[in-house]
Amino acid sequence: MLSWGAAGGRVLRWASGRAPARELRSSPRAGIAMPSWVIDRYGSNEVLRFTSDMMFPIIHFPNEVIIKVHAASLNPIDLSMRSGYGATALNMKRDPLKLKTGEAEFPLTLGRDVSGVVMECGLGVSYFKPGDEVWAAIPPWKQGTLSEFVVASGNEVSFKPKSLSHTEAAALPYVGLTAWSALNQVGGLNQSNCSGKRILILGASGGVGTFAVQLMKAWDAHVTAVCSHDASTLVKKLGADDVVDYRSGNLEEHLKTLPLFDFILDNVGGSTEKWALDLLKKWSGATYVTLVTPFLINMDKLGVADGMLQTGVTVGSKTLKIQPVIDEVFSFSEVPKAFLKLEGGHARGKTVINVISKQ
Repeated sequence: MLSWGAAGGRVLRWASGRAPARELRSSPRAGIAMPSWVIDRYGSNEVLRFTSDMMFPIIHFPNEVIIKVHAASLNPIDLSMRSGYGATALNMKRDPLKLKTGEAEFPLTLGRDVSGVVMECGLGVSYFKPGDEVWAAIPPWKQGTLSEFVVASGNEVSFKPKSLSHTEAAALPYVGLTAWSALNQVGGLNQSNCSGKRILILGASGGVGTFAVQLMKAWDAHVTAVCSHDASTLVKKLGADDVVDYRSGNLEEHLKTLPLFDFILDNVGGSTEKWALDLLKKWSGATYVTLVTPFLINMDKLGVADGMLQTGVTVGSKTLKIQPVIDEVFSFSEVPKAFLKLEGGHARGKTVINVISKQ
């Protein structure tokens, strides 16, 4: 179980022995406006608004960096946040001492994933420098990545794999660390104990599902993937041993005819939460994890966006050669279309947004 400090990161250590206040630095561009997609209230897709006057991000803490966003991607959490789900809890994260008044969270920029280039570094940052290509998963209580620039803590950032373009890299961070956290941190699965284990992935063709299938196969597990028939070719290509079409007959009854599972990852939720536990091996430590509801509880439990990017996603993309699966790419002017695409469901990987034209 991980928790976050008021700064949205881990407790800062002052190795230099100097007082924290002397380590702080504001961006010299403070006051400059930048283009962003924001919301001024919670609701459906019409609340999305493009502005050229969003405040340029400011470095408040010595471990922070400002990233020029080249590409971003959408996750189900963005739909939830757009609609206001979890707003009270997230506002507590943004302002734990209740120093601000009114609706201080607006205008709010959504987007959790980013791939881009470091533009500025806090005085305590020694591991990145301007010009470095990086990727990151930004916690949901911070301003998001559907913007020209975004600020991130050092523990949320890692070097972008050179083998991936910015468009490809933007598809991985949030789903990668979510899948890795669920499988490894909660399920106790790793590359040395998965051989012969039976894994069931519900919703296998989405962002988290496509990553999880590849990770489990890289760790030599037996993977049963549930998706629609038209996604079966993709999921088989990713390595799934068995693919079940959730539309063909009674899914629950069909899965009950299969051998029991050691781990179930549920990206669907709903009625599956009522019967999925019956598919687990008995008295064996088998685990069921749902990533659907409620997302804030899962976020705290899994430690999503709290420094696992370097251990989780980097392992996946560099060592195991897991490839991003991209459903569709939109331009920065098409952000509302991208939200509608995600909202329509039936994803085949991630919905990515190119914030700048050349990737």
